[in-house]
Amino acid sequence: MLDATDRRLIAATQGGLPLTRQPYRALAEQLGLEEADVLARLQNLLDRGAIRRIGAIPNHYALGLTANGMSVWDIADGDVAEVGAKVGALEFVTHCYERPRHLPLWPYNLFAMVHGRTRDEVRAKGAEIAELIGSASRGHDVLFSTRILKKTGLRIAA
Repeated sequence: MLDATDRRLIAATQGGLPLTRQPYRALAEQLGLEEADVLARLQNLLDRGAIRRIGAIPNHYALGLTANGMSVWDIADGDVAEVGAKVGALEFVTHCYERPRHLPLWPYNLFAMVHGRTRDEVRAKGAEIAELIGSASRGHDVLFSTRILKKTGLRIAA
């Protein structure tokens, strides 16, 4: 369970850390805490799995990576966890997860997001995934983004 201070801390950081040289000190001042308490609470939240990570999230569009493709794969259900771990470990795969199939129209159960400067670059990275997966892939496709519909995660109220 989260206490009231943890909830306030999560609410204060879920949109990003303050853009200052000392973001944890700024958070402490905002919340009326000591900086050491902010750091200890964040570490505890990480250790407990209440938050997954603290990190920078670059805007790939601003970096020129405007060809974004969700590669979708038909993998035997018994192999999807092992294959997904390998695909997710590739440095150019930013998201990798399993989703249910919707047969007969949608046979794909493994999704791996790839970014590139051109669609050809994304397709080449998809070919690298296909080589890694080998015969475990029974089919695949790449679905290219045409616009951003949502760019936020879960939000909680303080």
